[in-house]
Amino acid sequence: MRAIYHFLRRDNVAAIIFVLPFVIGLVAFLLVPMAMSFYYSLTRFNILRPPEFIGLDNYRRMLQDVRLRDSMQATFYFVFVSVPLRLAFALGIAMLLFKSTKMMGIYRAMYYLPSLLGGSVAVAILWRRMFFVTGTFNSILDVFGLNRNFPWLGDVRTAIWTLILLAVWQFGSAMLIFLAGLKQIPDSYYEAASIDGAGKSRQFFRITLPLITPTIFFNLIMQTIGGFLTFNSAFIITEGGPLGSTNFFALYMFNHTFAWSNAGYAAALAWFMLLLLAILASILFITKRFWVYEGGFS
Repeated sequence: MRAIYHFLRRDNVAAIIFVLPFVIGLVAFLLVPMAMSFYYSLTRFNILRPPEFIGLDNYRRMLQDVRLRDSMQATFYFVFVSVPLRLAFALGIAMLLFKSTKMMGIYRAMYYLPSLLGGSVAVAILWRRMFFVTGTFNSILDVFGLNRNFPWLGDVRTAIWTLILLAVWQFGSAMLIFLAGLKQIPDSYYEAASIDGAGKSRQFFRITLPLITPTIFFNLIMQTIGGFLTFNSAFIITEGGPLGSTNFFALYMFNHTFAWSNAGYAAALAWFMLLLLAILASILFITKRFWVYEGGFS
């Protein structure tokens, strides 16, 4: 009782009041749904009927799920291609926008705009129409005499690349983080390098790139997680096709829940993805000491 009394003293009441909404939100919207999801992953559940406990059957089913294997293959290909391209593009644009001018704020806002709009349904529909056989992209090729009415969204070789292009176009958030990292590098480093005769290219590889490796690491973690959770573009633009070439993991899980009435298996897939992301993040953190500079600035 004395411990409770000391905890509820007047000087602690304000802290409790301010922290309580966060604790309630954490429990109600994160911990409880996670617990329910784990329980449903151990059941046969289709939303319309009460769940039936089946133990680890859903997890055993994954070992024999050919569609899951194809979905993971498409997801890994998408992530391992789009994330490096997006980071490289974001860093390049950040370097261009690093200088301070009167219009630079407007330029930065314009370059960030695709990240705000890129995940929307409207942009996905627009992107889909751009790559129709009679769409904008083929019309541009027609100007140069290259148009063969190629079905970009209907060909297994090119459908996923339309989604990769959309993902790379949404580079704004990574660009802003790179800009913040570039601003932390002291100008004296570049001045000393210029005095020693180092050119712009040498300065980039010897100063800029090593000192922003912590920023690269942060962006790599966040963009990789976001890449594995890609849903809107695959659902709206290609609908997982053709022949499952863009049936990303999030879309596959969505179909099990709402299209195929198998929410229990979808919950198991969600926990599998959580485990997979944890493993990938662990690998990145383990290898971090080999390429991320953490010496700070002097």
